[in-house]
Amino acid sequence: MKISRRTILSGAGVGLGLPWLEAMAAPLPTIDGTGKPPQRMAMLYMPNGVNPWAWTPEGKGADFKLSPTLQPLEDLKSHITVLTNLWNENSKSGDGHYVKEAAWLTCQTIKKTPGEDIANGVSVDQLAAQRIAGQTPLPSLELGVTPVAIGVDAVVGYTRVYGSHIAWSSPSMPLARELNPRSVYERLFRASSGPQGNEAKMDSLLLDRVLGDAKRLRTQVGTADRVRLDEYLSVMRSLEERVQRATIPTDRPADHAEHVRLMLDMIATAFQTDTTRVATFMFGNAVSNVSFRFLEGVSAGHHDVSHHQKDADKLRQYQLINRWHVEQYAYLLRRLRNMQEGESNVLDNSMILFGSALSDGDRHYPHNLPLVLAGKGGGRINAGQHLVYAEDTQMANLYVSMLEAFGTPVDRFADSTGPLAGLLRA
Repeated sequence: MKISRRTILSGAGVGLGLPWLEAMAAPLPTIDGTGKPPQRMAMLYMPNGVNPWAWTPEGKGADFKLSPTLQPLEDLKSHITVLTNLWNENSKSGDGHYVKEAAWLTCQTIKKTPGEDIANGVSVDQLAAQRIAGQTPLPSLELGVTPVAIGVDAVVGYTRVYGSHIAWSSPSMPLARELNPRSVYERLFRASSGPQGNEAKMDSLLLDRVLGDAKRLRTQVGTADRVRLDEYLSVMRSLEERVQRATIPTDRPADHAEHVRLMLDMIATAFQTDTTRVATFMFGNAVSNVSFRFLEGVSAGHHDVSHHQKDADKLRQYQLINRWHVEQYAYLLRRLRNMQEGESNVLDNSMILFGSALSDGDRHYPHNLPLVLAGKGGGRINAGQHLVYAEDTQMANLYVSMLEAFGTPVDRFADSTGPLAGLLRA
C-alpha cells in the first residue's frame, strides 16, 4: 500500500495531518525539483540580548567547547552551528530596542514613526514562504506568547508595534502572531466545519473525531508504521490535554514556561505533518520584562537584569534566563531529531535559527549578535561548527545562505555580499 504525504485522518468535520510513514509514496517534490524530503525553516527570537561573557564557545571550527549558556545543546553539538561576529549594520542607529528587534529578519532600517506609517522590509521567513506558496496547507506559522504592545514609547518616539513582530510580509505589513495554543492546535486540525473562531470550545476532544479513521489506517500499514502512528496519536492526545489544562479565560496559559513549550510543540507538529515549512516564534516582545522567578536563583524581570551595569548578581541572573531559553530551543531540536523521515529525520531537513537582535542588553549592543543555527538543511548545512567571521560581517549573508539551502536562492538580501563562508556544503 502507498499513501500520499497529504493523506489526513478525518472525521466529524476535522482533519489531522499524518507524520511520515513507510507506506507513504515519495515525498512531495521540493521547489528545486529534487524530490527529497521537504525542508523547513524556523526562527526563534529571544528578547533583551545575552550575558556576553557566558555565551561564546571556546575554539573554532569543529573543535569547539560550548559555553555555560549553550551547554544544554551538548548532545546536539553535531547538529548546530554557532555563528560569531554577525550584525545588522542597518540597525546601528536609533533607539535601544525597536530598530533592532523589528529588523532581526529583514536587515533593514525601520522608519521612526508613532505608528501611522510604519515601514520595514520583507523578512527572510516570508520571502521563503512566498516562494514555496501552495506546497503546504499553511504558508507559514507566526507564534508568540505576549500580546502586541500598543502606543508609542515616549522615550524614543517609536511605535511599540515594532517590538511585537519579527515576520513581515511587506515593508508595511507585520504578520499577526497567534498567542493562543488552543487556536493553533485547532488550525493544525484544519477544521472544515463546526464551530469557528472564539466560540470554538473543545467540548469534545478533536482527536476523538478522527480515531475511527486512524483505526482503519492501522489495519492497512506495516508494523513499524503502526508503532509510529500510535506514538504520534499519543503525543497529539497529550498535547490536546495540555492545551485544555493550560487555557484560562484570556485564552493564554498563566504559566509562562508551559505556554512556551506548547508553542514549540505546535511548531514540531506542524513540521512533522508538513502542514507548514516556515515558522517564527517570539519568546517575548522587545523590552520584555517577564518575571523568571520560577527559575531557582532568579528574583527579577528579564529586561531589568539585562541592564546589569556589570553587577555580578544581575549578570548571574541574566545568564540563567539566557540558558533557560537555550534549554527550550534544545527541547524543540530534540523533538525534531526524534521524528523519522525516510533515511533522515525532521531536524536534518530543517534550519532552526535561535538568537537575539542585541548582544549585550545593557548597552543595547548590535555587534556580534548571539546566533545559533540548528539542522542540516537537507544536507546543505555544514553543521557541527563554531564559525567565527570577521568583525561586523553582515547578518544578511546568513539569510542568503539559508535561502540557498532552502531551495529559494536570491542574488541579494538587504545589504548582503554573498553566502557565509564555510556554512554551506557544495
